[in-house]
Amino acid sequence: MSIQISGLPPPSRAAFLLDFDGTLVDIAPTPDQVVVPDRLAEHLARVRALCGGALAIVSGRPIAQIDALLGNDAFAVAGEHGTAIRHAPGAPIETMAIPDLPAHWLHAAHRLVDEAPGCLFEPKLHGFVLHYRAAPGAGPVLKNALLGLLSEQPDRYRLLAAKMAWEIAPAGVDKATAVRALMQRAPFTGRLPIFVGDDITDEDGMREARALGGLGLRVPDIFGEAEDVRGWIARLSHAVKADDSWPD
Repeated sequence: MSIQISGLPPPSRAAFLLDFDGTLVDIAPTPDQVVVPDRLAEHLARVRALCGGALAIVSGRPIAQIDALLGNDAFAVAGEHGTAIRHAPGAPIETMAIPDLPAHWLHAAHRLVDEAPGCLFEPKLHGFVLHYRAAPGAGPVLKNALLGLLSEQPDRYRLLAAKMAWEIAPAGVDKATAVRALMQRAPFTGRLPIFVGDDITDEDGMREARALGGLGLRVPDIFGEAEDVRGWIARLSHAVKADDSWPD
């Protein structure tokens, strides 16, 4: 399927900010079962080179997981919704100063998962995720329990809805803050951001990209599936040089 994006800036003006799960790779039953298709990293690297290095992965995953899945530290990454950012390959990871999560919240989360067969606890540096893809009926129970925890510190943490998952994350940090932080540093500065995402947590990044004069592209509306995004990236990777237009 050939994807035509209206208003896509040329390589010399473009900065790609790409979600990972559900955008570049298919959603898996559990986060550790995700499969990275052959040549994805190669195609991303080619697009990155055409854009003068202005391509970043913006994910809810920790940076170390993205590196393990895409190969070393070949890309700029904003991990855990922007609480940790590496602005370029090989650059140091900058993390926000965020208070430690209350210990009893972690105990409560593990207890919730133990009491709901099929649910999964995923730790994050500044929070955690409870997945219920294998136990859809547990969603409301998990949500209510987590809202009860959040009522203890409503100004410091928030509840994020994801695909068949609930995430406790620091308040005031989202993919919009990640986009702003990335676009303030070379090689992104002065370019037009193109944010591509599929989930509710990506909406902030899309809005910020549009506010900065770029594009916010929602996978189900523009592409269909992650497979179609990968095909689009592969076609873009065949541009000849940075001052050309993108191939159809």
